[in-house]
Amino acid sequence: MSAFSRFTPLVASLPSTIPFVGPEAIERQRDRPIAARIGANESGFGPAPSVLSAMTAAAAGVWQYNDPENFELKKALANHLGAKAENIAIGEGIDGLLGQIVRMVIEPGMPVVTSLGGYPTFNFHVAGYGGRLVTTPYVNDRENLDGLLAAVRRENAPLVYFANPDNPMGSWWDADSVIAFARALPETCLLILDEAYGETAPAGTIPSIQSLIDMPNVMRTRTFSKAYGLAGARVGYVISTPGTAQAFDKIRNHFGMNRIGTAAAVAALADKDYLAEVLERIAASRDRIAEIAVRNGLKPLPSATNFVTIDCGADAVFARAIVDRLMADHGIFIRMPGVAPLNRCIRISTGPEAEMALLEEALPKVLESLGRQ
Repeated sequence: MSAFSRFTPLVASLPSTIPFVGPEAIERQRDRPIAARIGANESGFGPAPSVLSAMTAAAAGVWQYNDPENFELKKALANHLGAKAENIAIGEGIDGLLGQIVRMVIEPGMPVVTSLGGYPTFNFHVAGYGGRLVTTPYVNDRENLDGLLAAVRRENAPLVYFANPDNPMGSWWDADSVIAFARALPETCLLILDEAYGETAPAGTIPSIQSLIDMPNVMRTRTFSKAYGLAGARVGYVISTPGTAQAFDKIRNHFGMNRIGTAAAVAALADKDYLAEVLERIAASRDRIAEIAVRNGLKPLPSATNFVTIDCGADAVFARAIVDRLMADHGIFIRMPGVAPLNRCIRISTGPEAEMALLEEALPKVLESLGRQ
């Protein structure tokens, strides 16, 4: 296949790939509609009715660009967090913000530290800007803080990525350990503390805003894609010191946010009752997934997220077979971690009871077809 001949050497050297194959692509490949979409850690419970009303009202003004300063959303977030608007940067979901952070910090050949098997979109951005990934393995299915710190010091790395709670394993560290890790890093290393699943974590997991707000080498990334049910709206934000947060203004797409998504995020912050209701439903669904797993001889791992990672007790081939057969035979979309030893597991997102019922019916049939009674 022919391509333009003057792409940069870096772009020319990269494979044509994306971190995830989307459920829509899987539907097209298999020519089968998805009956249960429980693989992308979206919220099948959806946004609040008040949020949908705000989006409908905002739609009439969609002919206008969004406020490039994101003034109203920053103000709402500052009130919600107990911070100041200048501590916040807004972006098109955490994925978009990760790309901007890597762009600001990394030049070709620079080392970037992360966990082996951690969130692959971050790795995708590192490769896209020519960074050199340095990884440390998980220990007991949890990101290894000592290993990450040692790698940063050994490599003199300018950037390290750590998710708490973690994707893909659902594990977590307590807030005191996270703060100690952040303060042990060299001031020359920027920590991306990814808190995408912060709302679903148990008490004592997420450091207070004030505990890290004075550290210019810490960026905390958060999203409206999970508990708030707005994955398709693409709204994320960074919390840091004013100087670090304002650095985004030098490179971001100032008209990258959309008016409807911004209105949705402001309304979502205001509807605290609905968030509390959804968090209860997520917790109940986690328990439901765990019960289904145990009933079928599989081992659910503890989870602080809106998904449950399940140890299938074998290898990646067996886990992949479960993923594929659930989709091919039953239209149930789930995913699995990408590297060993994590890829002995499958990962199932929480969702409405109708989707849990489909999983409950299909999983034993799949396991039986694979020779597992």
